[in-house]
Formats: sequence, structure tokens, C-alpha cells
Amino acid sequence: MPDRRTQLLDAALAVVADKGMKGLTHRAVDAAAQVAEGTTSNYFRNRTALVEAVLDRLEHLDTQLLRDQGAAGPPRNLEELAGQLASMLLALAGEHAGLTRARLALSLDRPEAVTAGHFRLVGGLVPALTALGVADAAARARDLADYGDGVLLHLLTVRRDERPDAASIAAAVRRLLAP
Repeated sequence: MPDRRTQLLDAALAVVADKGMKGLTHRAVDAAAQVAEGTTSNYFRNRTALVEAVLDRLEHLDTQLLRDQGAAGPPRNLEELAGQLASMLLALAGEHAGLTRARLALSLDRPEAVTAGHFRLVGGLVPALTALGVADAAARARDLADYGDGVLLHLLTVRRDERPDAASIAAAVRRLLAP
């Protein structure tokens, strides 16, 4: 069982995922966490403190997710990289869709809040692409990050009723990386 602070922050992420940033209130978090009214304000005195803590929790969860979903080592070829990226996107649009929705809502409200995570993703892709012999690895890493963001957005909105296909996503990644 998570500690109370973590419980509140996870509830806050669920509120943001469901209602957006305008729905993020101390009272809404109390209700989502099923705790007594006023509990959230005891931990986070104002909305700014709550939002900052939510961003920190999101960063922690993203780091944990990358560690848990990531491969045991660097990809050995483009096919393996494409499969890894497709699996990650499907996890973010499937079992971790709430976290992804919260991240999108937070990024619209506070774009600077997701900048570090974006650059960390791109920065992690550059050496992998370089090692695989992909020309202009930095630009291609940005292209992959942009593609991934677009796929996630569409899977959570206009294509939410479709069954995502890992093979199609992997094929698109390979096309983006083709010479």
C-alpha cells in the first residue's frame, strides 16, 4: 500500500487524466483518493504545491515505466528497436493510458514541465540510432519522438476504438529510419 502522499498524488494524476487541469482541485483529489475532505490540502497547501508534486510524481512514474518497459540492453538492429518502440507506445496507450492522458493535459497547461522528459527520450534514442548506423541520428530521434507523440494522441482520441497493431507501428518506425 502506498504512503498517503503517494496515494494522493496518484489520485491527482487520475483526476487530471479524467478531468484535465481545470478539474484538479484539492477536493477532487480527496474524492478520488477516498479520503476525508481536507486531507489533500494538509499535504499540499495550495494548488501550485499540488501541481509541482504531481509533476514530480509523473517524472518518477515515467522513469519507473521506462526502466520496467525498457529492453535489457540496447537494440541489436533496427527491427528490434522498432519492436521496442511499438511495445512502449502500446503500453502507454493501453495499460498506462491514464498516465499518458495526465501527461498530455499537464503538457498543455505547463509545456515546460515535459521538456526534460522529451529531451531525455530523444537523448536516449540518439546513441542507439548512432550505434545502429542511422544517418543524422539526432534528427531521426526527434522524428521518432514526434511520431510517438502523434500515435499516442491518436490512440487516445480519434482512434480510441481501434485495436492498436504493434506490427504497423513497428513498420512506420522502420520507414522513418530508412535511408
